[in-house]
Amino acid sequence: MTRTPRSARRRPSNSSSRPRSAAILAAFVLLLGVSPVASGSAQNPPPGDNRTVVPRDTAHAERRQTLFTYRDAILAGGFTVLTVAMFPLDENVARQIRQDSTFNGFTQKSAVGFETIAAPGAYVIGGSLYIFGRLARRPDLTDFAWHGTEALLLANGVTSFLKGTLGRSRPFVSNDTNPRDFRFGGGFGSSDRQSFPSGHTTTAFAAASAVTSEIRRLHPKALPYVATVMYGGATLVGLSRMYHNKHWASDVVLGAAVGTFSGLKVVRYSHAHRDNKVDRVMLHAVIAPDGQGGGYLGFALPAP
Repeated sequence: MTRTPRSARRRPSNSSSRPRSAAILAAFVLLLGVSPVASGSAQNPPPGDNRTVVPRDTAHAERRQTLFTYRDAILAGGFTVLTVAMFPLDENVARQIRQDSTFNGFTQKSAVGFETIAAPGAYVIGGSLYIFGRLARRPDLTDFAWHGTEALLLANGVTSFLKGTLGRSRPFVSNDTNPRDFRFGGGFGSSDRQSFPSGHTTTAFAAASAVTSEIRRLHPKALPYVATVMYGGATLVGLSRMYHNKHWASDVVLGAAVGTFSGLKVVRYSHAHRDNKVDRVMLHAVIAPDGQGGGYLGFALPAP
């Protein structure tokens, strides 16, 4: 029996793993990118779907759209499956996303810009449009800006709670080797344990979801273009957070889910319940100059 010399033995090549990793990354980007289509069907039922909720006071003829539909359940199920599916791939994706030279060449120049546009950019843009809408007496613009900002606040409230409670360590803590490092409540005391889900991704997808939902109502013909830009940008925000080693792939997926649902539900609820107290306060705020180079902001609180 002869032995094969060690020098003649074949060593595993990294080249075989690269196509597989590239395919995983491509699938990840593609699945995040289908959010506009899925969220669109979840937000607006097709013609003939007139499911409604009858108010408690049945003497009134008012009928309101349901807040949650079976399409929402399908969308939530899709995000859940994708999040769970990414867990065993987190470590490999974290390494490959920074080793891919083509991806890195683009990301190095744009990652910080995308992250800045998401946070704090989304709040600055939303607040500026809200103020302009009130000053110019443009109720549609005020509505558009406020609901977008409201979606951001809701989404980040949910994300902050999950970050603190689940306490997952960020990739750089373990040098991309331990995506299963969770500690209950750990995120409340350390920013290094606020990985799950991604806050920047949550913000980006909340803005994308709210904006496209409002555009669908105001300018439906522009929806395909706006949705492509908004959701495409939101996906790039998530990828940039992975590139900077701040989040695992599953963090980004869950952040996209929280953001998408927040935007959809805020816009849907607000326009189905136009008498809700939050909108009655925020959409009728008074902004005026004070005569001394400044201004003031006033709110009228609705009677209980």
